[in-house]
Amino acid sequence: MNKLESRYVRVARLAYALTQRTLPRYSHPKSPHRYTQRQLAACVLVMFYCNRSYRDFEEWLAATDQVRNVLGLQTIPDHSTLSRMFKRIGIVMLQALMRRLLNALQPREAFIAGDSTGYRTTHASAYFQTHTGRRFRDWFKGAYAVGTQSQFIVAACQAHGGSATDVRFFKPLHRRAAGYGTQHWMFLGDAGFDCRAVTKRDLIPPIRRNGKLVAPERQARADLIAQARLDGLYGQRWKAETVHSVIKRLFGDTIRSRSLALQSREPIMKGLIYNLHR
Repeated sequence: MNKLESRYVRVARLAYALTQRTLPRYSHPKSPHRYTQRQLAACVLVMFYCNRSYRDFEEWLAATDQVRNVLGLQTIPDHSTLSRMFKRIGIVMLQALMRRLLNALQPREAFIAGDSTGYRTTHASAYFQTHTGRRFRDWFKGAYAVGTQSQFIVAACQAHGGSATDVRFFKPLHRRAAGYGTQHWMFLGDAGFDCRAVTKRDLIPPIRRNGKLVAPERQARADLIAQARLDGLYGQRWKAETVHSVIKRLFGDTIRSRSLALQSREPIMKGLIYNLHR
């Protein structure tokens, strides 16, 4: 009878294999060499996957010998050590980890759906904020391009506050997702992505300014969207919303860090650990 493997053990194994292929063993030749960068980075990934604080994860790691064995840990890293490791994992490194994982998975998508979601920067409950009368004035947005067949996140980017539309995310998502699309792949998005960079092969509804469409190419795109709705093709865009729901339900809908530099990394981190979970 096969023994059921815990999802935490499976994610820890995948995270450690990923960091081993991406990161150098040590940050400096004269570092203490008590833990490798690969072990600590994998610990940080598992910590975000478990949605725990640094201190809570230290206690959790002490109680999970299977995860420690998978990560090759003889002793338990201190919470301050994990905090310093997360500070070394920049956005460039997170994107490199994402690309390495996707290159191993090799998704090929005919349709890629893009959308963004907001993350709160406070852990205060909605009940408390409602009764205090305060409005949300600070948030982070994570934008993700999701393959409709595999439901992997093939591209991720983030921004701090700003406009409610997703125009600023269209070009980076489109460019990064292109490497995982088939020859004639199509990008699916809502009207928030409508901009001049949209091509004929992008299924993005044009915004009707003053209630009408003037340009012939915008009217042609509206007709294409209407046909795609009837065919059930445009409905595949909702898989991006499904991914948002999974991320917030499993990994939280808030940003835990305090500094702006660290906060900007967390939407990308959530996308990475979602792919590990997937």
